[in-house]
Amino acid sequence: YVLENPQDVGISTVREIAEAAKVKPNTFVRMARQVGFDGYDDFREPFREAIRRGAVSFPDRARWLQEIRKSGALGGLYADLVDAAMRNVEETFAGISCESLTAAAEAIWASRDVYTLGVGVNNSNARNFTYLASTGMKQFHAIPQPGSVAVDDLAWAGERDVLIAITCRPYRREVVEAVKQARQQGVTVVGISDSPASPIIRGSDHGFVVAADTPQFFPSSVSTIALLETLLSFVIAVASDEVVGRVETFHKRRHHLGMYEEDPE
Repeated sequence: YVLENPQDVGISTVREIAEAAKVKPNTFVRMARQVGFDGYDDFREPFREAIRRGAVSFPDRARWLQEIRKSGALGGLYADLVDAAMRNVEETFAGISCESLTAAAEAIWASRDVYTLGVGVNNSNARNFTYLASTGMKQFHAIPQPGSVAVDDLAWAGERDVLIAITCRPYRREVVEAVKQARQQGVTVVGISDSPASPIIRGSDHGFVVAADTPQFFPSSVSTIALLETLLSFVIAVASDEVVGRVETFHKRRHHLGMYEEDPE
C-alpha cells in the first residue's frame, strides 16, 4: 500500500493510513521499525519532506496542511514556512551572478518597450514590478491587459523590445506560448522560472531560476519578488540620471496631491 500510495503516507496519521490499507495501526508501526525507523512518525517524515519539496499535487499538500492544524502543530508549520522562505532566497541568489543580472538590466534599459508577463499568482508579481518601474520609466507594460491575451499584447513587439516572463510549475501554457511567439518576433526574453529545464528558461536570452519550495500547496513567490526587486534596482543603477529625477518628481507630486499621510511632528 505504501509503495502504491506514497502521498497518503505524508498526510495521514497511523490510524488513517491503517484504515485505508485495511490493516491494524500496529502493523504500520511494526513495518516502520522493520525497515529501520523508530516508529511511524519517523517513517512518515521522508514522505512529508517530499510534500515540502513540491513533489506531490496541490490537493494533497492542502490536506497535509489541514492535518498539521488538527494535530496542533502550527508551531512546526511556522518554522517550516520561515525556513523555506529564507532558504529559497538564499538558494536563488546563490545561483545568480551579478554579471547576469547586469546583462539583463542593460538589455531592459536599452529597450524600446518592456512587457512583463505573469498569470495566476505571478500576475500580481509582474504587475507590482511594472508599477514600481513606472514611477521612473514610461516603457513598462504589464500583460495580459484586461480583456486581452498575452500573444495579442505582443503583436507589435520586435527586436527593440524585451519580454519578462514568469511562470513556475505547473507551467502556464499561455506564458510558454507567448515566449515562443516573442522569440519568433525577435524580442529579447528574460525568463524567470523554478527550473533550468523550464520551457521559458530554455527559450530565454536571460534566464533566472528561482527556488519556490514551500510547505504550502502553491509555489512560493518570496524569491521571485526578491529577484524582481533586485533586477529593478539593477535597471535603475544602469539607467541615466534622468530616471532618478523622474522618481523624485513622481513622489513629490504625490506629496503635493496629499496622497501620503504625513508623519506626525
